[in-house]
Amino acid sequence: MDVRVLALHRPVPPLGVLRRGLAAGRDWWRAARAVPRETLLDGIPVRYVRFVAPPRPLAYETWGRWAAPAVRRALDDLEREWPFDLVHAHYAVPAGAAVVRWMDRRGRLPLVVSVHGGDLSFHARRPGAWAEAVGTALRAADAVIANSEVTRRGIAELAGPLPRVETIHLGADLPAPAAKRAHPTLVTVGHLIARKNQGVVIRALAALRGRRPDLRYLVIGDGPERASLAELAERLGVAGRVEFLGALPHQRAMRETARCHVHVLASRDEPFGVAHIEAMGAGLVAIAGAGTGAEDIAGAGEGIVLVPPGDDTVLAREIDRLVGDEGELRRLAEAARATVAAHFSWERNGERTAALYRDLLK
Repeated sequence: MDVRVLALHRPVPPLGVLRRGLAAGRDWWRAARAVPRETLLDGIPVRYVRFVAPPRPLAYETWGRWAAPAVRRALDDLEREWPFDLVHAHYAVPAGAAVVRWMDRRGRLPLVVSVHGGDLSFHARRPGAWAEAVGTALRAADAVIANSEVTRRGIAELAGPLPRVETIHLGADLPAPAAKRAHPTLVTVGHLIARKNQGVVIRALAALRGRRPDLRYLVIGDGPERASLAELAERLGVAGRVEFLGALPHQRAMRETARCHVHVLASRDEPFGVAHIEAMGAGLVAIAGAGTGAEDIAGAGEGIVLVPPGDDTVLAREIDRLVGDEGELRRLAEAARATVAAHFSWERNGERTAALYRDLLK
C-alpha cells in the first residue's frame, strides 16, 4: 500500500506554556516554527497542515471546524497530484471531524477513524458538546478502530451503535537488551498529569524505604504535576532516590527505560498503555492500573502485573516481590518480550489495519 500523511500542526502555545512565562512561550514558538512544511519519516512523505484554534480547555470540541479549511486545502492539493482511495483519520476530533467536512463538499470516500483515548477522556469536561462532536465524526466513518477493549466500550457509550468497530492494538519495537543500572530501578514514561498517578509510585517507594534502601525511581516526561511530585518526594524523604529527566526524544527515552528493571504506570485512566508494551519489548516487567486498557496486555501473556490504581500498599508489595526475586524478575522480563513479539508487534498492527482497508475497498 502506498501511504501519504497529513499531520495537523497548531502553532499556538497551549495555555499551560503561556502560564509558565514569556521565556517558555518563546521556546515553544521557536520549536513550533522549526516544524517543516514537508518531511520524510520512515520513508513516508509527511506534510504538516497548520491551523489555528482557541485554547484546548475552552473549545476543544470545535477544533474540527477550525482545522477544516486547512485540511480541505491539503486534501484537495494531495488528491490532484496523488489520487487516493481511502482516508484514515487519527482521532475523531479534530482530524476526523475536519475530514468529514471535506467529504461533505467533495463526495464520499471510505473513511476510517482511529480512537486512541483522547476522544473519550475530554468527554467529562463538556459531555454534551463533546459527545456531539465526536459522535458525529464516528458515525460518519465506514469503520472505527479502537486501541483497546476499554476504548471500544467507551466508543459505544459515547457514540452509540456503529456499523463497524475493530480493536487493533498499537505496536512496539523489540530493541536489543541493554545493560541494567547498578541499583534496582523503577521507571515511568508518560506525561506528568494527575491521571497517570506517578505520586502513588513515590508513596510506594517511601513505604519500601526500610526494606529496599537501594531502590530508585526514574521519571521520564514533563507536565503540570512535576512540581507537586518533586515536593511529595521531598516530604516523604525519598527525593534523593527520585530522578526527573523531563521529556526526552523517543529514542533516548527508550534507551533510559531499557536500563531500568520495572516500568510502573498505575494510571487511573489509560486507554491502552503503549508505554507499557514499549518497556516490555525492551525487557522490563510492567506494573499497570487494573480496569484500564492494560487489561488487554495482561490478557495476551505474561510480563505485566495489574494493581488497583490508587493503592500504594498493594503497589509496594508487588514492587517488593519483583525486585526481591532476581530469578522471577528475569523470567518475567523475558516473558514480557515474548508477549510483545507475539501480540503487539507493528507488523501485526499493520497487517490487521491493511486487512481492514482492503475489506472497505472491495
